Amino acid sequence: MHVVVLGAGYAGLTLTRLLEEDLPEAVDITLVDRSPDHLVQHELHRVIRRPELAAAITVPLPEVLERAAVRVARVEEIDRDERVVSLSSGTLSYDVAAICLGARTAYYGLEGVREHSTPLKRLSHANRIRSGALEAFRGDDPRLVVGGAGLSGVQVAGELAALAREERADATITVLEQCEHVAPGFSDPFQRAVRTALEEQGVEVRTDAAVRRADETHVHLDSGDRVPADRFVWTGGIRGADALEGERPTVRSDLRLDERTFALGDAVRAVGADGEPVPASAQAAVREARTVAESITTLATDGDGIEVDAALEAFTFESPGWVVSVGDDAVATVGDRVLTGRAANGLKTTVGLGYLSAVSDAETAAGFAYRDLVPERFQRDR
Repeated sequence: MHVVVLGAGYAGLTLTRLLEEDLPEAVDITLVDRSPDHLVQHELHRVIRRPELAAAITVPLPEVLERAAVRVARVEEIDRDERVVSLSSGTLSYDVAAICLGARTAYYGLEGVREHSTPLKRLSHANRIRSGALEAFRGDDPRLVVGGAGLSGVQVAGELAALAREERADATITVLEQCEHVAPGFSDPFQRAVRTALEEQGVEVRTDAAVRRADETHVHLDSGDRVPADRFVWTGGIRGADALEGERPTVRSDLRLDERTFALGDAVRAVGADGEPVPASAQAAVREARTVAESITTLATDGDGIEVDAALEAFTFESPGWVVSVGDDAVATVGDRVLTGRAANGLKTTVGLGYLSAVSDAETAAGFAYRDLVPERFQRDR
């Protein structure tokens, strides 16, 4: 029996490590990813200001896996009828597959946005955003624009504002959000706290500001306004992986596309057992991976075959809370409470260290040092 996991993001790496523990030794496990490393995506924004953190948020896959084979390749096509995956370096057959390919940046066909903006999905993007900002700071009246005020956009805007202060640049950092509030989809108190934190960091917040197009010097809005932009960062949405034709298919609570193919994480739109849509987030991906690991283990009755009609675990997402960095500040929710300042920064650090400890060894997690993650002014308060 061969289990193939496609993608080594939060869902894929968590799932693979659980399968290594739970599946019989006779079952072969292969993890496929275009990179030999796992990237701690929720800390990627920090590299914009602290490029030396790149090593701390990069986890080499062979070092954290015990028995799974790692295949570095791009997934190009998935034939679920034949149970064959076409890769950039050949093909791979499977008995059970888990599609964890994550999401790509969506540009929605907006004229010039892809050509004149930088997304934030890879280390190279963070480095490009940093170098572009530093170059802009050397000019007169530098203006940086972030399109999209979801959690990723909020974190990018906060880092750019903090970088401008550190470089003593009199820069204008603007975040654009087409919805009425920043952090759309979250509670009103969280949204208000995030907006306050952005404004306290010196970020200009514009809501009800839908982007229509972009060119070399401006971001153009549906309202007709033109926002000057020396550099433009786009975090305005996600789409499915190329191997899924850009779509994010919907999966129900068993997280299956068919009896032998699971799909989870940002690659899909999941609906929980309670009928509620599951948010595209790291914490949802990790929790989905735990459910799918149990299900695949249930299907693998022995090392030779699977029991496709077995009753599987249903997934329901219950979030313990949310946390977002805003430059040197942070905003978090725990239940109905909204936290800021030292408490929120401490929670952010705990989440980062907890995840690294779960997917890597103690030495790697220790590299993600407290002093690197928590602003100095909060460290002094301890």
